[in-house]
Amino acid sequence: MSETVRLPQPDLARVDIGTVLHALADPVRLRIVRMLTEAGEAACGALDLPVKPSTVTHHMRTLRESGLVEMELRGNSRISKVRREELDRRFPGLLAAILGARPAVADEPVDPEGAGQ
Repeated sequence: MSETVRLPQPDLARVDIGTVLHALADPVRLRIVRMLTEAGEAACGALDLPVKPSTVTHHMRTLRESGLVEMELRGNSRISKVRREELDRRFPGLLAAILGARPAVADEPVDPEGAGQ
């Protein structure tokens, strides 16, 4: 039987909203939070991300230290999940609004010669 160890995380009462927003401002970290919200929990290596494993580790640490994600060691795996209930109590509606926001619409290509005006 393997032991489960929870990694240190901040008390959300001491986390400023700016810290949370800064963590979520990075597109990869936002994608991680969306993936974890959908999956419930996942091992870091199971997340399909367009970055190197060392970069995933950095992003996961940032998310944990900002209070967004809790992480525990189960055997050789680091299992992460969003601290949804705690975040909803601390910042009501914030996570729902961010996760529910539609992506920005790309601008239409600019015609350098002004055709079509």
